[in-house]
Amino acid sequence: MDTEQFRRAGFATVDDKQTKRLIIVINYFTNLDSKRVVSNVSPGYLRPLLPSQPPDKGEKWEDIQQDIETKIMPGLTHWQSPNFMAFYPANATYPSILGEIYSAAFTAPAFNWLCSPACTELETIVLDWLCNLLHLPASYLSTSATGGGGVIQGSASEAIVTVMIAAREQFLRRRCCPQAKDLLARTASEVEAENEQWRLRTRLVALGSEMSHSSTQKAAMIAGVHYKSIPVDAADEFALTGSGLTEALQNLTRRGWEPFYLTVTLGTTSTCAVDHFKEIAEVKRQFPNVWIHVDAAYAGAALLLEEYHSLTDGFEAFDSFNVNMHKWLLTNFDASCLFLPRREPLISALSITPSYLQNSYSLAGMVTDYRDWQIPLGRRFRALKIWFVLRLYGVNGMKGHVKRHIELGEKFAHWVVGEGTDLFEVLAPPRFALTVFRVRAPDHSSMEQPVISRAGRRESKVDEGFVRNDVLPVPNGVDSSSHHDILRRSNAVTKEVYEIINATGEIFLTSTMIKDVYAIRVIGANERTDEQHLRKAFEILTKTTEDVLSKVETRKKGEPESARSRYV
Repeated sequence: MDTEQFRRAGFATVDDKQTKRLIIVINYFTNLDSKRVVSNVSPGYLRPLLPSQPPDKGEKWEDIQQDIETKIMPGLTHWQSPNFMAFYPANATYPSILGEIYSAAFTAPAFNWLCSPACTELETIVLDWLCNLLHLPASYLSTSATGGGGVIQGSASEAIVTVMIAAREQFLRRRCCPQAKDLLARTASEVEAENEQWRLRTRLVALGSEMSHSSTQKAAMIAGVHYKSIPVDAADEFALTGSGLTEALQNLTRRGWEPFYLTVTLGTTSTCAVDHFKEIAEVKRQFPNVWIHVDAAYAGAALLLEEYHSLTDGFEAFDSFNVNMHKWLLTNFDASCLFLPRREPLISALSITPSYLQNSYSLAGMVTDYRDWQIPLGRRFRALKIWFVLRLYGVNGMKGHVKRHIELGEKFAHWVVGEGTDLFEVLAPPRFALTVFRVRAPDHSSMEQPVISRAGRRESKVDEGFVRNDVLPVPNGVDSSSHHDILRRSNAVTKEVYEIINATGEIFLTSTMIKDVYAIRVIGANERTDEQHLRKAFEILTKTTEDVLSKVETRKKGEPESARSRYV
């Protein structure tokens, strides 16, 4: 949908008197390329600009509109800018904005089918569409014999905490008899089962790799269970392997802990690593009570393309899968799509039906009530914007969008390893439009042995059955003191380059730590990002790095030899 199509659709959606507001939205998107990406306001900037109390008498819209331009706009970081190359994208497109307009007009809490049947039924249909497009197993469809289906959550973090609650309750039910509903009329066996449940709760452990998103650890905090990470190696491209998982599970169970949940990842946050799903599916056979959730929040979009369909091999053995359409798939926040091959564990853990929520359709089991698939009761009509995006772009348009960004990412990676070979070192295989690299340490232009290499398997230390990561391996042929000196200086200069670039606001990047190595992440997956924007980013990186290294060299020349080691 181009600007003119959006204008016409907007006029049909909003009264003609409001067209000026839509033009402002259009102008915002049109002029993003020229705006500073990162807001440079100071914390607390807004309070002095606004009155201490709301107005007693309503104000004119024109005055409010002016305040958006003068007070709100300066405090925005422009995620839709083609020069936004930080975190992962949060795309918004004209079709999805139209979906939000209709959703706002049709507002309903939609906690059950009767609230607005179209809200529920459209969500079921579009998620079945998406399930097929992503080449997920047929068991994840709402029509499957296993009772699968999809539901829209607010975010991947919300999806993870939701399925972790379901996993916890399923584990406890399998290990113990259900608790009595009437606490005052419990039998001796029911009291015993309840006591066993509480004992088990204190030993429950949720797992993720050390590259898993922090949302799994936060979900464990909310669910009241322990969390521990599993180490990964550079030799495995920072992916969780079947052997690594087996070792962790055996260590835990041997010491009396109860692993019940695992997040595996398709596209980790730091490096876009892909865990070894087929190997992990085999481990699941040995540990059938461990719920396995696939976090594919960003990179799951690549499953649209046939060349990535093989990544879903093994998903039949897993318990849930999540992808965010509000990252790479052209739909504005929030639209996080959660799929399960069996809905029963989720509904069993989250369903409560007081009298005021009862109706004949729900009681007869004729309909889906999505309130039982999530933590909140109410929910928005989010399926509309997904429906609009899928229909207006079409399958081919969605595939082309993802494929274009992957190709742009490959070009950027080639520039880094080709033109920037004397300045930069790529730390992980570029994937899904993401490149992760560091600046080479001064005076160490020849670093054939990357600091994050694996010279033999990393040693794991175990404390109370939990795997810990304590020791960074020293590459072969490099003594320990030189190794840490190279690492320290590379980290310092990489951080300085990163901070200078973000301070200018011309482009926006994010950094990460991989093991003990400070790295810069560049991802160009916004709809408006093109080759010219990534080329500009590479040139800014190159120029800034050269300037920083030149300053380091100049400072070193003015110091005696004994003092030079303190410089990066």
